[in-house]
Amino acid sequence: MNAATVLVVDDSAPKRYLLVNWLTRAGFTVREAETGGEALRVLPGSGIDLVVLDVKLPDMSGFDVCERIKTDPAYAALPVVHVSAHAVDVNDRTQGLNRGADAYLVEPIEPDELIATCQAVLRYYSARRRAEFLAARLVRLAEATLAINLASTLPALLEAAAAGAYDIFGGPVVVLAETADGDSLAAVGSPPVIRPWSLSERNAAIGSLVRTDQPADWDVADWPEGDEVAVAATRLRIDRPSVYVAVRSSSQTPGFPVLRQLSQAVAAAVEAQRSYDEEHRIAITLQRSLLQSSLPSLPGVQTAVRYMPAGSQTEVGGDFYEVTMLDGQLLVAIGDVAGHSLHAATVMAEVRHAVRAYAVEGHPPGTVLALVNRFMRRVLPADSATVCLLVLDPVTGRVRMAGAGHLPPLLHTADGVTFLQPGGALLGINAPRPDDLEFVLPRGGTLVLYTDGLVERRDEDIDVGLAALRRVAAEVDPDLEDFCDRLLLRLGAAGQADDDVAVVALRRG
Repeated sequence: MNAATVLVVDDSAPKRYLLVNWLTRAGFTVREAETGGEALRVLPGSGIDLVVLDVKLPDMSGFDVCERIKTDPAYAALPVVHVSAHAVDVNDRTQGLNRGADAYLVEPIEPDELIATCQAVLRYYSARRRAEFLAARLVRLAEATLAINLASTLPALLEAAAAGAYDIFGGPVVVLAETADGDSLAAVGSPPVIRPWSLSERNAAIGSLVRTDQPADWDVADWPEGDEVAVAATRLRIDRPSVYVAVRSSSQTPGFPVLRQLSQAVAAAVEAQRSYDEEHRIAITLQRSLLQSSLPSLPGVQTAVRYMPAGSQTEVGGDFYEVTMLDGQLLVAIGDVAGHSLHAATVMAEVRHAVRAYAVEGHPPGTVLALVNRFMRRVLPADSATVCLLVLDPVTGRVRMAGAGHLPPLLHTADGVTFLQPGGALLGINAPRPDDLEFVLPRGGTLVLYTDGLVERRDEDIDVGLAALRRVAAEVDPDLEDFCDRLLLRLGAAGQADDDVAVVALRRG
């Protein structure tokens, strides 16, 4: 406390000598000024911690000097103690305190009273500065926590954490965590850079702790010479590695409260992201296991399929496709069961197998869908699905097609692009079904069946997506695999769509 620097402002040399002498003997560093103007000129860059200010000065009153100090944002937190041998009544003291002074001493002043008053005022302002400093850090911590929790991937999360740590503490920063695949990633510096880097794991217990490491242990960053590294390590589960936030030790306050809270926020977000990534991977694996794994090879007919899970879903979806040879005919189906859940995936599997089972019996597409609809209404009365089903004779190109509430298939021929309208209500409701749509797929003609994730967006009408599909499909690549990839890329469905995407393309050679 006594290492503080005090500015004594008084035009009386004898009185100033006494004040300086008392404060110096008490351990303060003291500077002097004779006038208010001189005092105001001394303040910038001086490192003054306290002003002892006479009320009666030759150029302006001490009240005015104090008010100018307190209304300047740069010095508003600078404590001021008035001393006076003239302005000594209640009104004077009231005016001094009302205009910003922190204490008011009336001469004659005892040395001990002056020292005790200065120390008390400095203690208060020291505590106030610590509280304001901590409050400012907590505000930045809240902002950083929000950014961390808004991140959609682990690298983005680590970048947000490192940026937040730099904003709070300044200087070199390292945020270290492990991915769901066991890879160790570090976000380093400002702006943060993601790079592979690992730290020798210690036997950390579950919980949060802050320790001091040597810079050599964290050589992924450049640390100031002579400084150590404050490392907050948080481990939420015994089967998970710790998450680390490393900053300069000199940036820390006693107890490391903000660093500890930041590391806990990062660890919680990393755990949520890891769980999401694991669930997403399991969901995709399950979804693909329910879909057809290979396509039949058929002379004269090219086929290609694509399935892309929704970029924002961890649950399995209800999209499916089927491409199968039955008695020399190519059976093609595409469908979508409402919902994203394990139940939706289960219904999807049942509908797909029901379509195949009824088709094996030799029924035409419309009858197959009618039978599947009856099956769903009896066995799955709370569910619904859309399906488009066709059979193609690869020799003649003859197609029979039936629909159940599904989006219109796209037909590309030498005459241009058209959307077919097989009609039909979705599966799961009691409604009459139209006759099958029959046509001939000419040689070189291409059919595209798809689910709504290819063309539907939350902020657009479905007609906008269909028009975009028509434009993209106006030209068909010689290789259907390339064509399907281009559809997904140009229509923004390459892993970023709001819904799952299934596409089946077939061309008669």
